[in-house]
Amino acid sequence: MQITILDDYHDTLRTLPCFSKLDGHAITIWNDHVQDVGTLAERLADTEALVLIRERTKIRTPLLERLPNLKLISQRSVYPHIDLETCTKQGIIVSSDQHAGTPSFATAELTWGLILAAMRKIPQQMAALRAGEWQIGVGQTLRGKTLGIYGYGRIGGAVAEYGKAFGMNILIWASEGSRERAGADGYDVPKSREAFFAACDVLSLHIRLYDSTRSIVTAADLAGMKPSALLVNTSRAPLIAPGALLAALDAGRPGMAAVDVYEEEPVQDAAYPLFQRDNVICTPHIGYVTSDEYEIQFSDIFDQIVAYANGAPVNIINPDVLK
Repeated sequence: MQITILDDYHDTLRTLPCFSKLDGHAITIWNDHVQDVGTLAERLADTEALVLIRERTKIRTPLLERLPNLKLISQRSVYPHIDLETCTKQGIIVSSDQHAGTPSFATAELTWGLILAAMRKIPQQMAALRAGEWQIGVGQTLRGKTLGIYGYGRIGGAVAEYGKAFGMNILIWASEGSRERAGADGYDVPKSREAFFAACDVLSLHIRLYDSTRSIVTAADLAGMKPSALLVNTSRAPLIAPGALLAALDAGRPGMAAVDVYEEEPVQDAAYPLFQRDNVICTPHIGYVTSDEYEIQFSDIFDQIVAYANGAPVNIINPDVLK
């Protein structure tokens, strides 16, 4: 098969042990990021199987209509960047196991790193040292503080465990079923959404992005947070209503943010508003970017290609394509 891999920024995939699963196939890897439809259509003209690295490139109808040879899109996680209906109409199978069975511990660990860095002002203190200053402020201890987890899935559950290990009080807010599960697991569940936002010293988002969860965190939610609170988002930027985070930081509630995700990626503008704020820590969507996590993810992605090549596609998220 003709296989194309997009957005492998650091040319990492060919170094993974699981890459050998594609032996015998013709593979083209692109290390840059391109969203222009014409350029992508030219690059993907002969592609039969397309490997996507998360949502780095949007696969929309104008592009799909110019790819007559494409038969399979293989990826992991959710798929708001793919026009699924068009794929089905054109006979393109979309395979994604959506992290079946395991959380992204890499994302959970980055979340905890951001919490520690923000509460202790580690990047700001380092910048001060480089500028010849010594101790520019006082941080906050985590023990005894309240950690709110919004979304009690696999990653949220892992972050909650980290919070317990650091002696924090854990609050969970999520769908009704997830709140019941969190309560059964021994975690506190507040009586209302308003009480949840008001109580958190640290609030971390761990929700998948669907149409139903887009803008699920509102300006009113953020306005109800403490001035000393930290909001952490390593999930997806559109979970927060457009413009709401910047406005909330301007208003002083919450007082800090740590983010790994953005409305449009990659962000390569040094003047990007969040980058200019001393009370915000930003990382370039690296939650899942570790060699260990890549091996887990792409082992699944390549297995999906092998299954398709063997005539038995798996993890099909548009099953109508088979009719």
